[in-house]
Amino acid sequence: MEKYKRIFVVVMDSLGVGAMPDSEKFGDVGVNTLGHISDSVETFEIPNLRKLGLANLCSLKQVEPVEKPLAYYGKLRERSNGKDTMTGHWEMMGLEVTKPFQTFTDTGFPPELIQELEKRTGRKVIGNKSASGTEILEELAEEEIATGHMIVYTSADSVLQICGNEETFGLEELYRCCEIAREITMKDEWKVGRVIARPYVGKKKGEFKRTSNRHDYALKPYGKTALDALKEHGLDVISIGKIKDIFDGEGITRALKSKSSVHGMEQTIETAKEEFHGLCFVNLVDFDALWGHRRDPQGYAKEIEKFDQNLGILLETLREDDLLIITADHGNDPTYTGTDHTREKVPFLAYAKGMKGSGELPEEDTFAVIGATVAENFGVLMPEGTIGRSLLEVLE
Repeated sequence: MEKYKRIFVVVMDSLGVGAMPDSEKFGDVGVNTLGHISDSVETFEIPNLRKLGLANLCSLKQVEPVEKPLAYYGKLRERSNGKDTMTGHWEMMGLEVTKPFQTFTDTGFPPELIQELEKRTGRKVIGNKSASGTEILEELAEEEIATGHMIVYTSADSVLQICGNEETFGLEELYRCCEIAREITMKDEWKVGRVIARPYVGKKKGEFKRTSNRHDYALKPYGKTALDALKEHGLDVISIGKIKDIFDGEGITRALKSKSSVHGMEQTIETAKEEFHGLCFVNLVDFDALWGHRRDPQGYAKEIEKFDQNLGILLETLREDDLLIITADHGNDPTYTGTDHTREKVPFLAYAKGMKGSGELPEEDTFAVIGATVAENFGVLMPEGTIGRSLLEVLE
C-alpha cells in the first residue's frame, strides 16, 4: 500500500545549513549559507519555513526555533566527492559521484581545448574566463557580432557556455558549436557537467538580452536512478526548472521550464492542483544563480521570503495523501570569499497533512535518502548500484 499518492521534492538550490566535516578539503571554512544570510539582514520573514522547522536546523538571528514544528526536520551530508548541482541532484536520486566534474573557474579552459574547439568549429574563441552571462555580453558581444568570433566562458559551476547572437551567429550554428564542444569535453581532464548554448539578441551595449532558446547539453547519469525506476513502473515523473537538464531527460515523463524561482513555485502550485500519480521534482535556481554566486546575502534573503510566501499557498493546496520534501543540493554562502559553491550539509524537511508525528531526525550521511524514500513509497526497487536508505517508516 502506498502511503502517499504524490510526492513533491523541492530543491532550494544552494541553501546549505552549515559546513560538512570535510569542507576544509574543498577550501570552505566556517561556511553556513542560511545562518550567514540571517546574520546579514535586519529582518527575515519566513513564517512557513519556520513552522516546518527550518529555524531548528541552525541558529538564525531573527527567527526563533519552534518547539513543535509541523514537519520532520534534519540535515543531510553529501557522500559524493563534489559540491556542484549535478553531483547533488544525482546523489539525491541514488548515484554516488566519486570523481568530481571539472571546473575551470580560476584559469579558464586549457589552450589545447580551445585550439581543438576553434579548429573543429572554424571560429576564433574570445572570452575564455569565468564571468556572469550579462557581463560577458556587455564586454564582448559587439566584437562577436562584428567579427563572427565565438564567446566562450565558464562560471563557478562545471560548465562550458557559448554565446551566440540569434540574428548574426544564428541558433543552428550556436547549437552546432555546442554539440562539438560537448564531444570535446567528454575527455576526463576536460569533462564538464554541462555545455550550455546561451543565445541573445541586441546590437549594441545596453541592449543585449539573453533569450529563452537556451539549450543544455548535459552528461547522462552514469547509471539508472530513482527517476528511471519510477518511470519504468508507469509512474509520473514531472520535472520543474532545470531538473530535466540535470538528468539529461533520463527518467522524466513531463518537463516544465521555469523563468524564475517564483515562477517555478507557481508551476508547482498549479501542478499540485492537477491529477497525477508519482513524483514532482522541482529545482529553484535563483537562490544560487542570482544571489549565491554574486555574493548578495540581502538578495538571497528576499528570494527566500518570496519562496516562503508561495510555500504557504502550496501547503494549503496539498492533499491529505501528498508528501512534501524541501531540501538543497549544496551550499553557496553569499558571505564567503570567491564565487564558488560551498561544501555544506543541506536541510531535509518532510511534511504531510496526514502525518501524526513530527520532530527532529538524526543526521543522515547521504542525500540519497530522498530517492530511496520516494521509491519505497511507490513500491519500486532502487536500481542496482545506487545508495541510500528509505526514511518512509519514520515519516508517520
